[in-house]
Amino acid sequence: MKFKDIFKKWGLSRVSLNLKVAELEFSPNEGDEVAAWEMYVEMVTRITTQELHQDTGVEATALESIYKMFEITRDILKSHGRTCKEFTKIAIIILNQVIRPFTAKWHKRSTDDQLDLSEEKQCFREELTSLQKDLRSYSKMLAEIAKIEDLTYLVTSAEEEL
Repeated sequence: MKFKDIFKKWGLSRVSLNLKVAELEFSPNEGDEVAAWEMYVEMVTRITTQELHQDTGVEATALESIYKMFEITRDILKSHGRTCKEFTKIAIIILNQVIRPFTAKWHKRSTDDQLDLSEEKQCFREELTSLQKDLRSYSKMLAEIAKIEDLTYLVTSAEEEL
């Protein structure tokens, strides 16, 4: 399988890969499986994949939890080093192309206290919902790489399953 195929398989179509990466063979090893498992656990137990219902939660806390994915990913990459090259390629793409645009936009707005405004809160939650769909796809991809049963369906709403 090629890298472009794995992103396509999991519906991460807004990710863009340069030709060199897109055409590389994707062949995870045991190190990739372990790293994917560790990231999977983080993903399915955070707001990254959990619904934030309208009357619950705090937007700034949700933003902070998503931002922590950078630190968590870096820690996983550093602890596994060169044994997880395939995972590294995917994780960096997800951080830089999926998570970073969201955190960059909303970090600025949160420091300007805009997350206290009801219109901004609503916009944040709508964009968070969109981000979560992509991150649930990423979680499913991680489950496949880790060779584990995917439990992502436990965190999706009945409406999303339709």
